[in-house]
Amino acid sequence: MQNEIREECGVFGIFDPDEKLDIAHLTYIALYSLQHRGQQSSGIAINDGGSFKHHRDNGLTGDVFSESVLRDMKGHSGIGHVRSAAEGFESRDNAQPMLGYHVRGRMALAFNGALANGISLRRRLVEGDVMFTTMSDAEIIGQIIVHERIRSDSTDTAVVKAMSTLSGAYSMVVLCAHKLIAARDPMGIRPLCMGHLGNATIFASESCAIRAIGGTFDRDIRPGEVVTVSKERISYRTENCGGKTSLCIFEHIYTARPDSIIDGQSVHLARKAAGAALAKRHPVDADVVVGVPDSGLDAALGYAEESGIPYGMGLMKNRYIGRTFIHPGQSQRENLVQIKLQPMTAVIEGKRVVIVDDSIVRGTTTKHLIRMLRDFGAKEVHLRISSPPFINPCYYGTDIASRDKLIACRMTTEEIRADLDADSLGYLAVEDLKSIAPDSRVGFCDACFTGNYPIQPEGEPYEHIDLRDDYDYTYE
Repeated sequence: MQNEIREECGVFGIFDPDEKLDIAHLTYIALYSLQHRGQQSSGIAINDGGSFKHHRDNGLTGDVFSESVLRDMKGHSGIGHVRSAAEGFESRDNAQPMLGYHVRGRMALAFNGALANGISLRRRLVEGDVMFTTMSDAEIIGQIIVHERIRSDSTDTAVVKAMSTLSGAYSMVVLCAHKLIAARDPMGIRPLCMGHLGNATIFASESCAIRAIGGTFDRDIRPGEVVTVSKERISYRTENCGGKTSLCIFEHIYTARPDSIIDGQSVHLARKAAGAALAKRHPVDADVVVGVPDSGLDAALGYAEESGIPYGMGLMKNRYIGRTFIHPGQSQRENLVQIKLQPMTAVIEGKRVVIVDDSIVRGTTTKHLIRMLRDFGAKEVHLRISSPPFINPCYYGTDIASRDKLIACRMTTEEIRADLDADSLGYLAVEDLKSIAPDSRVGFCDACFTGNYPIQPEGEPYEHIDLRDDYDYTYE
């Protein structure tokens, strides 16, 4: 049972016209900095003058790649991917980047997001005699691009044309024989930025990956923009730009690293602003404010500064346990919170504690955490959540559970408070979402809180089906 939000995915690409950089090792370092976006699999594809080398597997980046593998991956350009899979789609076959051949050459692709029209596209392609080997939307996108490439003069033109067919959330990097192409969906639901390292051009899901390899962040890719890098030049295609934008607001609440800047907005400052808004709407008499590592820390700092209540490091996180930690049997499941988080007795014992977290999904993890704080001596526990209640699933790549598994769909706020055994409970108000990111140059998707979907999906997300069920396909 998933009790937390799973992240999305992370993509990275680099093109070095001078052929001086160690592309494989730089990509490896960048994927480490994007590891928070996905822990199920990791992969790299490298282009050496049209000859591709490719390695991917399930697991964390440090486990998937060895020094010998990286040394063998030489080339002038490359792409990388870290993946978070919906439950039931963890197969290694779905790991990215995906590599394939077509009549015009080879192509590798890595993407982050989910197609709202993935079911109908897959059905159409299957009925047109296309054979699929995975349940990933990346394979659908690749097939559409190849279809357009056969009828176009270049791969970047094929990507631009493919975007008129694709509907949904995606940021992708495409590697072909002589080019590296980056594209962001027209609504900008998923982030993508670019930078440089010397003469090399870099693309990444977050700016933190560019800085991690010593590069300089230049700007965000515009929603709908296609950027193509070759040895000769960098070109920009904007045919799909100019429409309504809807960046996933959860990037600022939870997904992105706090040191990233997305579409002009500091993630750290957005989370602090969310905490301050919580303090204004849900004040309480307390002795200490504690954040749940990691995404709750910045919001807790904002709550403390606004309320005047001291901020304390009341929870210690075990840094050696990731999202791929193997769950024990049902009888031991409650121990997971204590394995991952350990209260600091000196900070919370005998205190009235405000605990700040980013979200409540099913409530199981939060209940165990509150119980643990009380066991370690907290006098009162006041829960503050830096997002509104989840009442809708996500169709665009964040693994938010279906409505029947969301606690806010089954209980009122007071009922949730009582079920969790908190002394009080306060959520971020929907109307405060716009105020937490005042520097953002794009609009936001808040459908998981409001039900206002920017793109109408075809079916339920992360639906578990049999591949033989009359083409009733789902997507990753």
